[in-house]
Amino acid sequence: MLAEKLISNKIPPLRTSDTVGNALERMNEFKLYHLPIVNETQYLGIVAEEELMEARSQDTAIGALPLALLNSFTYANAHIYEVIRLFSEFQLSIVPVLDQHKNYLGMVSINNVLSCTANLYAVNEPGGIIVLNINNRNNSLAHMSQIVEADNAQILSSYVSSSPSATRLEVTLKINKLDLSGIVASFERYDYEVKAVYNNSNNNDDSMDRFNSFMNYLNV
Repeated sequence: MLAEKLISNKIPPLRTSDTVGNALERMNEFKLYHLPIVNETQYLGIVAEEELMEARSQDTAIGALPLALLNSFTYANAHIYEVIRLFSEFQLSIVPVLDQHKNYLGMVSINNVLSCTANLYAVNEPGGIIVLNINNRNNSLAHMSQIVEADNAQILSSYVSSSPSATRLEVTLKINKLDLSGIVASFERYDYEVKAVYNNSNNNDDSMDRFNSFMNYLNV
């Protein structure tokens, strides 16, 4: 998934002629804390709500304010992982998207990314989740897939989390099967450490909880 496919056409950017009051109203309307400022197709930067709140008058044009604009953006052909990195690194609620000539194309909102990421990780698909704690050197998704497929199941999605000081990885697998007992037994037989198992055999699918934990891990 590329950034250009995530652009929201419902949220218009700000212009330097917009007043502080108009900018704050737009942020409130779309539940955002940032908006890009654009003149024609020229991208000028991102303004934060907290900075606009410090303006003496809401009737002042934002172009007349000494704003410290953020210059964060991504290109249209950037992968969604790069978009997520920008959200996380700069704690943004939107990410502007530019073409190769740095003309403004639109913006990606945090809600767009959350919805897309939910689809990427098959959050809404029925099934169970297995969390493995493995050594860095034993991170073979091919072998994990073989174990799962041997039980007539498939991995719908997977992701790996770690910390710089850790020597082990946490691998989360979303599997298209509710009864995971056979797969868990197989992983343990191959000396995998099964850290946690989630399924909706009791009509309580925890996949959204795991997805929320993943997004918290990214600090989005």
